[in-house]
Amino acid sequence: MRNSNSIVAFLFLAILNLCKANSLACNEKEKQAFLRFKQALTDPTKRLSSWSLTEDCCGWAGVQCDNVCGRVVELNLGNPYPHSYPLGGEISPALLELEHLNFLNLRFNDFGGAPIPNFLGSMRSLTYVNLWGASFGGLIPHQLGNLSSLRHLDLGGGNSGLYVDNFSWISYLSSLHYLCMSWVDLHRDVHWLDSLRLLSSLSKLRFPNCQLNNMISSLENVNFTSLTILHLPSNNFSHNMPNWLFNFSSLWSLDLSDNSLKGRMGNLSSLSSLYLGINKLNDTLPRNLGLLSNLVELSTENNFIEGMITEVNFAKLSKLKYLNMSSTSIVFNVSHNWIPPFQLEYINLAYCKVGPKFPAWLQTQRSLQALYLSYGGIVDTAPNWLWKWASHIDLLVLSYNQIYGDLSYVMLNASFNANSNRFVGQLPHSSPNVVVFTITNNSLSGEISSFLCQKMNGRSKLEILDLSNNALLGELPHCLTRWQSLIHLDLGSNYLLGKIPEFVGSLFYLKALHLHNNSFSGGILLSLRNCTSLGLIDLAKNKLTGNIPSWIGERTHMMVLQLRSNEFFGDIPQQICRLSYLIVLDLANNRLSGSIPRCLNSITAMAATHNPIKDKFNTVWTFHSLNLSQNQLTGRIPHKIGDIEYLESLDLSNNHLSGEIPVSITNLTFLSHLDLSYNNFSRRIPSSTQIQSFNVLDFVGNPELCGAPLLKNCTEDEGPQGVNPSDGNGEILERSWFYICMETGFVVGFLGVCGSLLCKRAWRHAYLKFLDNMKDRVYVATMLKLNLFRYHLRRPCIRDTASV
Repeated sequence: MRNSNSIVAFLFLAILNLCKANSLACNEKEKQAFLRFKQALTDPTKRLSSWSLTEDCCGWAGVQCDNVCGRVVELNLGNPYPHSYPLGGEISPALLELEHLNFLNLRFNDFGGAPIPNFLGSMRSLTYVNLWGASFGGLIPHQLGNLSSLRHLDLGGGNSGLYVDNFSWISYLSSLHYLCMSWVDLHRDVHWLDSLRLLSSLSKLRFPNCQLNNMISSLENVNFTSLTILHLPSNNFSHNMPNWLFNFSSLWSLDLSDNSLKGRMGNLSSLSSLYLGINKLNDTLPRNLGLLSNLVELSTENNFIEGMITEVNFAKLSKLKYLNMSSTSIVFNVSHNWIPPFQLEYINLAYCKVGPKFPAWLQTQRSLQALYLSYGGIVDTAPNWLWKWASHIDLLVLSYNQIYGDLSYVMLNASFNANSNRFVGQLPHSSPNVVVFTITNNSLSGEISSFLCQKMNGRSKLEILDLSNNALLGELPHCLTRWQSLIHLDLGSNYLLGKIPEFVGSLFYLKALHLHNNSFSGGILLSLRNCTSLGLIDLAKNKLTGNIPSWIGERTHMMVLQLRSNEFFGDIPQQICRLSYLIVLDLANNRLSGSIPRCLNSITAMAATHNPIKDKFNTVWTFHSLNLSQNQLTGRIPHKIGDIEYLESLDLSNNHLSGEIPVSITNLTFLSHLDLSYNNFSRRIPSSTQIQSFNVLDFVGNPELCGAPLLKNCTEDEGPQGVNPSDGNGEILERSWFYICMETGFVVGFLGVCGSLLCKRAWRHAYLKFLDNMKDRVYVATMLKLNLFRYHLRRPCIRDTASV
């Protein structure tokens, strides 16, 4: 025994002596490799400033050495600030000299779409690789399949340009526990699932936004025995829920949201999180839902799920914290004195029928942070307990119900949305914690100053304030300046009056200002120039006067400018053409004069020569509405008006515009509303299917205008612009030859076909049989479409009858 202890002690001392544990100096070869690696990178913020010849590389930022031997085992250069301070450049092959490296993290850097280096597949000691959000692009190298010791692989990230052509290499990563490939294009390999099923150790699988089209395996059984997390949201699945999904015994988190999956939900008794929102599931609420005793998070929103919820469905869900059943046809039918077994933190039951009585069981939820009950069919007085109970949550949404009550003495401590209800009285009091307060389309009254000038303990955090469509009175008080966090202010459609005070311009973070449909007077404030983020101004339907200021052109990110129905006069400033993100420009019903700025077609968001603005949902945002009607504008329509390619609405009616309607207007193929009535336009209306589809009333009041859709025909002198009268003889000759050729072609074609049928009996019988078959097909297709149309007409009636 004593000898064996001596041997162990000797070996331990030998290892310490060999590895020089006291000094932990890094290997010189590895140090030089790191310096070459650094040289290939770009590091604008000097994150790697500690990487120098004079310093031990084991003490460098992001480098970790083995505690015994001092060999580098970890390179952690993940960016802690995702939107700034990224490393870039190239990944040097010098990393191959780090023979003991097992951890590589380059997360949230920016390598500009460069491909993932093939040589990473030769670093066989790697057990952890994280390249998520590092802006790599191109084909993911198959060589990664050589990393047989790899346990964690995280690729992709938002707007990734990465893709996989053949996923079979993934099956060689036999040690893999965690796999994430978000935003990686995987659709090229339809057998992706068959490759994954061979990974018996796989515990967590995350494939969001991977353009996958199916999860039907070509093999009979899909058996991930170790899988605990399966996340496949935002793909293109449009088939029924596969049966293999419901064979897991260890799965505790399943996310299939934002697809087009159909069918029914199965049983997964081990689940803790279930996300099936935004699909096409057409099931009634499954009875076995109440058996998921481990469920903490449940999301089934935006499906065709219907049925009635009772206490039985939630009897065993004591662990439930998150519940989202919004935008379904679920009806809550629980007793008035029901006490749920759970304590929820988040509830979204928007568009579910929870009324007509206000659900009393909510007052038992003492941990709630957010509650959505909009469109809930509630027709009831707000209960007395509601406001005290709501003071402990962060967000309360009650919009689009018929809840009534007096808010004069209510104290709000949470963000509150009660649009389109029946609340009365004065505006409630608000604590500094409220971030959003919208209560449009109610019956609130009293002075606006009672709310804006209330005493408050601390600085307000309010960012969105919408009090529109009520009956509020008075002028804007100076204490509006207390609300410095405001980014959206809507006081439209009330009874406010007086001049818009200069101090409104001290709300420096303001992005949207709605003061429409009041009785404000004076001009547009010069101080609004200080609101550099202003993207929407709506001052329509007031009594404002003066010139439209030229400084508006400095707000280049302005998207909506609504100044209609005021008393503005003077010219439309040329600087308005600088508003390169403009979507709506409405200056109608003022006293503006002069000509339409010819530069309007140069607005970037409108012009066909520029790319339209798109948001993250791929929605096209371009200038689609131009209304200059009911002014005193003169001159011509700018001849390049057709360059505003995506324009949907154009109204220039009731002005003094003259000349020809420019031919380029036919380029506006998205135009759905056009009104050029009551001007002095002349000559022929440009011809196109789009323009001739508009109503006669859109062109009336122009005595010299002719051509369709007007009933007045044009004479030769009123022909379209650009036709030279001297070319008339040539045009007649060309037209004559056209008719001659057409008639000749008809005779030849007719004789060729009919002559053959008359001469060949077999051909004649085949042709007549074909026509007879076609007649039957057309009849059957027509009747099917007619029956389908009748079915769609009856569906609303059937639903109404069923609901009764």
